[in-house]
Amino acid sequence: MTINEDDSLKGQSSPGTDCTLHIEKLPEGFYLATSDDIPGLVAQGRTIAETLEIARDIAKKLLESHQERQTPIHLNDIEDAFDYPLIVGI
Repeated sequence: MTINEDDSLKGQSSPGTDCTLHIEKLPEGFYLATSDDIPGLVAQGRTIAETLEIARDIAKKLLESHQERQTPIHLNDIEDAFDYPLIVGI
């Protein structure tokens, strides 16, 4: 998952950075997202889209917090071309 995948579509000059999210469907029907790349990132939503939106917001806040404390988390920069999984439900 790309942290700012939607932002890059809004004409930002910098593509941003990315991290990997693990998303699982909980027995209660909610989705849970966690990341090994950003410690403390845990997001839950009713849909995958909502979960991704919440995860993106949490990731930004965690990254800003680490940067303010001068303990930055180093993520990979997004290249001009990259693979992105498209999941289509029928």
